[in-house]
Amino acid sequence: MNALDIFFNLDVLARAFPILLRGLGMTLLLGAVAIVAGTALGLGLAMTRLFAARPLRLLAVGYIDVMRAMPVLVVLILIYYALPFAGVVLSSFAAAAIALSLVLGAYTAEVMRAGIQAVPKGQFEASAALGLGFWRMMHKVILPQAMRIVIPPHASNCVSIIKDTSLASVVAMSDLLKQATDAQALFANPTPLLGAALIYVAILWPMVRLTGWLEARFARAHAR
Repeated sequence: MNALDIFFNLDVLARAFPILLRGLGMTLLLGAVAIVAGTALGLGLAMTRLFAARPLRLLAVGYIDVMRAMPVLVVLILIYYALPFAGVVLSSFAAAAIALSLVLGAYTAEVMRAGIQAVPKGQFEASAALGLGFWRMMHKVILPQAMRIVIPPHASNCVSIIKDTSLASVVAMSDLLKQATDAQALFANPTPLLGAALIYVAILWPMVRLTGWLEARFARAHAR
């Protein structure tokens, strides 16, 4: 048996492909949930850190620092394996979604904070002079300007969190990597693992290039 038959057996790949697609669907769903929830959490944390009362600001800073310092895998294992001792039992999907959202929220908070702080103070003063309330000012004036700064680094964080969805296989969630591992055992051939790697590249490479394009575009816009 040659190396091609071992590592890229087309017959095995064809039989494993439907299994991999099911895993891909779970991976994309998990990534989407984590990105939406993590973005909302990050925005809330950023607003708390910048504008809330001091005790709440300190809590937000502590949360952000701890989550940025803790590996995603550790957060996932704590949620899935430790919480049941407190009577909280979560499915593998729920545990993975919560873990990824919590971590992405911390990174998003720092990106959002930097974006909001980069908006000139004159914009805040002009909004106050026009009689805009705080939330209306943030919605109509500050956040739209901050988003131009936030989008490139946030897109990069989203790519990273989609890659981290592969960690969900540790808690037996049927994501792409878990399905590839099961298919590898079923067919006694590593081709499904290689197929999963190629699918990850096919999904994430365009996102990586998009992130680079956004960074270059916004850098040119900022230089004008």
